[in-house]
Amino acid sequence: MNKLMQWISIVSLTLFLSAPAMAEGLLMARTDNQFPEAMTLLQSAISSHGYKITRLQEVNENLARRHFKSDMYRVVYFGKYDEIKQVTAKYPDLIPFLPLSITIFAEGDQAILVASHPRMLEAFFPDPSLKPIFEHWENDMVSIMDEVRESK
Repeated sequence: MNKLMQWISIVSLTLFLSAPAMAEGLLMARTDNQFPEAMTLLQSAISSHGYKITRLQEVNENLARRHFKSDMYRVVYFGKYDEIKQVTAKYPDLIPFLPLSITIFAEGDQAILVASHPRMLEAFFPDPSLKPIFEHWENDMVSIMDEVRESK
């Protein structure tokens, strides 16, 4: 019984200590623009970086069905067709992670943007030839979020 308690303690401690590191896997930005303006700025920033928006997913209706009060809430999916086609042809396991996405939601008179950090994929796909692609996606996503955050 003592060994079981030690094992449970070690597993619990490991999970507790690793939890804050998981939050580091996100890119976040807050803008003083209200949601409609921020959404327009986000779409413009994505396009100006050479990406095509592939889908806008409304999340409000699903949240409302579960009795969750939400202001505006969208997921914007985007990518570069040729880039995605080339990467997934060589690495089909990347398909579930593409296209890239940024979630945008209203918080009062501001909007918040959140995205999974593209460099987190390096843990699952350690091939050195993918590192420049993940870095490129990271730089573009940070730039897109900065553009929205800094726009007035």
